Amino acid sequence: MAENLYFCTMFYFNSKYGIRLLRRGTLPLMVVAAFFYSCASVGTLGGGDFDETPPKFLKGNPAPGELNSSRKRITIEFDEYLKLDKPQEKIVISPPQVQQANVRASGKKVLIDLQDTLISNTTYTIDFGDAIQDNNESNPLENFVYTFSTGERLDTMEVSGTVLNARNLEPIKGMMVGLHMDLADSAFKTKPFDRVGRTDSRGKFTIKGVAPGEYHIFALQESDQNYYYSASSETVAFRDSLVIPSSELRMRQDTTWIDSLVIDTIVERQYTHYLPDDLMLKAFVNQQKDQRLAKSERTTKKDFTLFFTAPSDTFPTIKGLNFDETDAFVIEKLTERIDTIKYWIKDSLIYQLDTLQMEVSYLYTDSLKELVPRTDTLKLASKEKPKSEKELQKEKEAKEKEEQRRRERGDTLKVEPKIEYLAVDIYAPSSIDVYDYLTLTFPEPIASIDSTSFHLRQKVDSLWKDIPFELVHDSLDIKIYNVYADWKPGESYTFEADSAAVTGIYGRFIDKQKKDFKVKTLDTYGQIFFNITGTQEGDFVELLDTKDEVVRTVDVENGRADFYYLNPGKYAARLVRDSNRNGKWDTGNYELSLQPEEVFYYSRMIEFKANFDVLQDWNLNELAFDRQKPDEIKKQKPEQKTDRNRDRRNNNNSNRNTNNRNTNRR
Repeated sequence: MAENLYFCTMFYFNSKYGIRLLRRGTLPLMVVAAFFYSCASVGTLGGGDFDETPPKFLKGNPAPGELNSSRKRITIEFDEYLKLDKPQEKIVISPPQVQQANVRASGKKVLIDLQDTLISNTTYTIDFGDAIQDNNESNPLENFVYTFSTGERLDTMEVSGTVLNARNLEPIKGMMVGLHMDLADSAFKTKPFDRVGRTDSRGKFTIKGVAPGEYHIFALQESDQNYYYSASSETVAFRDSLVIPSSELRMRQDTTWIDSLVIDTIVERQYTHYLPDDLMLKAFVNQQKDQRLAKSERTTKKDFTLFFTAPSDTFPTIKGLNFDETDAFVIEKLTERIDTIKYWIKDSLIYQLDTLQMEVSYLYTDSLKELVPRTDTLKLASKEKPKSEKELQKEKEAKEKEEQRRRERGDTLKVEPKIEYLAVDIYAPSSIDVYDYLTLTFPEPIASIDSTSFHLRQKVDSLWKDIPFELVHDSLDIKIYNVYADWKPGESYTFEADSAAVTGIYGRFIDKQKKDFKVKTLDTYGQIFFNITGTQEGDFVELLDTKDEVVRTVDVENGRADFYYLNPGKYAARLVRDSNRNGKWDTGNYELSLQPEEVFYYSRMIEFKANFDVLQDWNLNELAFDRQKPDEIKKQKPEQKTDRNRDRRNNNNSNRNTNNRNTNRR
């Protein structure tokens, strides 16, 4: 401020105008004071350039690359005060530490205390990533790796690659990737990894400090931090072939710049490149889970549910201990495979029991991972609360009041009891797609259904004409019936159900139903046709929406996958290599050395308007798997590193420009 005041004073009194006013005595003192004040308060000074350099390494103990080290306390010193950003996430120590190492910042130092016993003749690497930052401006020290050895040799090789979700090719962040020099299949399930790395937001990983040799490589997303595959629920990936590290000399061009536009020199430099650098691991959850009865519950008197930890090919058998189980239930599987089973109790004498006692026999996974018969005894009490005396009394009083009002009105007619109908939810949108069908959903299994009591009519001119249809019991849900018909685009229809057309297992029947709807015209749709190169027998294509969810599925025939009658919008596509021809994607099994079925993504989103046809060529092998899935539908987005220094410079320049504008106004 003093410098600004001096500058303004000299500028003013050296001007002819200022001198003339002072000589005449016509410059009021208040004006002079105001002028000086305005000069003195021009604005906040810019403060000079920001610190743009990350911390610089000075020294360490043990020294970088030191051999025959036995120190479990590692001290690394830098030239300025620093901090660690997300150390548990970003810092990777190899070999992995079963007892977690203590890593912390202390002033200008990073201190690491290793808790595990040091392994002899082993290279230790501490990969900090960009976790080390200066304390004030958070400038990160990129790709800082600290290495030492407990033996006579320092191993320097690296292997790198990508980990993707096998089902949807999503990059998996934070997954541990490890090497085993022990090539026995059991090593992955009994021993910690020899060397490890961790995937970033793009699914990329690098394992450093690798010795020459042959390795098996695995990826593991574990929950118990023991660095081996100990639970079938853990996400895993494995490679069928061995990994053999190697290196080669390559050349690169290093460019120096005079400024942002002018190149000073381009120098070719030789460097060592490590291979393999393109390993692809596809992660999955093992399909083979231990089979056991997880829980059982009876939420209402009329049903109970058994929950198993893994699907089975057969239903369990039930023996009643305080009731006769013969023809006592309607059995409903709540999932496609048999792992959640609901039992609807048909006999009122049974469901009125407060507690059902039974024996449940099923296949159980023993300690040797073999399925053996097992029988559990269950006592299932209903969680449905009976009506309290207060609720019953309230209902009685309401009936008496209604009777009193009826007598006061002089109503002598007998009041019929209110009928409790069986509920039905009819899916019949007012504007239905040409390929769609009607759906009738009931709250309980059906005892009887009379198809002649259903009527489907099409409006022809001004008259309603009966048309044929199919009433089909749904294959997955016993409480659903579907109505199929050959719809004509642009035509109007009505669907009706007579009263008592459907009766549930507890004696209730439906009331009369009616739904009116109209079929969409063909010009509201578009079509997508794929010509696919590299297909195999059994492949099918899933059309996906912008949330990566399946809209429709078609089989590939002669290299073609055609999708008709699509609503306008954006779509993606995924091909599934259905190796076992069961019509669905199947996960892998490490114990059986079975990889998950392959999937391929069409690399671009497809967008079209109504009445458009789109023809696309699709080469399955044109792009690597990690480049196939469109970024628009990826849920794991790559982290974007911002230029903090640039942002600070821009903010500083903005402040200076503001000050200059304020000065000019004055």
